[in-house]
Amino acid sequence: MTFPAILLLAVGLALDAMAVAAARGLSAQRVLPRHALRVALLFGGFQGGMPLLGWAIGAGLGALATRFGHLIACAIFLAMGGKMLWEALQGGHVEESEPAEPERDVFEIHTLLALALATSIDAFAAGVTLPVLGAPLVLSVFTIGVTTAILSAIGLYTGRHFGSRLGRRLDALGGLLLIGLAIRTLFDHIGS
Repeated sequence: MTFPAILLLAVGLALDAMAVAAARGLSAQRVLPRHALRVALLFGGFQGGMPLLGWAIGAGLGALATRFGHLIACAIFLAMGGKMLWEALQGGHVEESEPAEPERDVFEIHTLLALALATSIDAFAAGVTLPVLGAPLVLSVFTIGVTTAILSAIGLYTGRHFGSRLGRRLDALGGLLLIGLAIRTLFDHIGS
């Protein structure tokens, strides 16, 4: 797996977290740098850490993963992308329509931990596919984590400044990127 493909995967996974961060920004009375740092570290940390667990499972599958891995990766990316796109079209982020919450509730650590975990489930699933695709572990985890941290902080500020429709658009874009990655993975498998 090349670095551009890893970066494409990282952006696709990060856009879901960015959309949730944007929704948090919409709900906040104000966004301070410490809020952005907290969101970036939690979302980026979870998003970068979950592929490690998925990687361990994917590496343990051995020959079975080698034989069917590209098809499994394609199916996972297609399912994740389709889910994100469906939720974007159906209005899947509940937080976008919630009224403004008091600042302490929006950035409360338990809430952010739950959101970070929820948005990193897709990264876990993607991690299962990384050994099959020959993706370097450290580069993949680092790229996914840092990309998510940066885009989450941007999403938090952007959500605060630009309105409620942004979250769905980011989910749709993330879904399309993951579907594109699924198609590329399938063509790579067919071509090999």
